[in-house]
Amino acid sequence: MDGPFELQSTVAQKVYAIIAAQALLDVAEISDEATIDSLGLDSLGVVETLFAIEETFDISVPFNANNPSEQRFDISTVGAMVKGVEALIAAK
Repeated sequence: MDGPFELQSTVAQKVYAIIAAQALLDVAEISDEATIDSLGLDSLGVVETLFAIEETFDISVPFNANNPSEQRFDISTVGAMVKGVEALIAAK
C-alpha cells in the first residue's frame, strides 16, 4: 500500500480523514505533528471533529468545550488525538 498511511493503523486513517474533512484539507496535508491551529481548525471545528470521532468509533471523548484548559483528552497534535482515540477504543 503506497501513500501516507502505509505504516498507520486504520484508526489513524479514519482520524486523519475526519480532521481533513473538518479542516477542508487533503488527507496528505495532515501529519501526526500537525496542531489544531496549524490545520486552521477553530473551536467549533474542534468540537465537530470530536463529535465525528465519537460517532465513527462509538466512543465518548472526555472533552469539555466550556473548559478546554482542563482536558483529559489530548488535542495538542493529530498524533496525540490518534493515541487518545486508540486508548478509548481499547478501554471499551
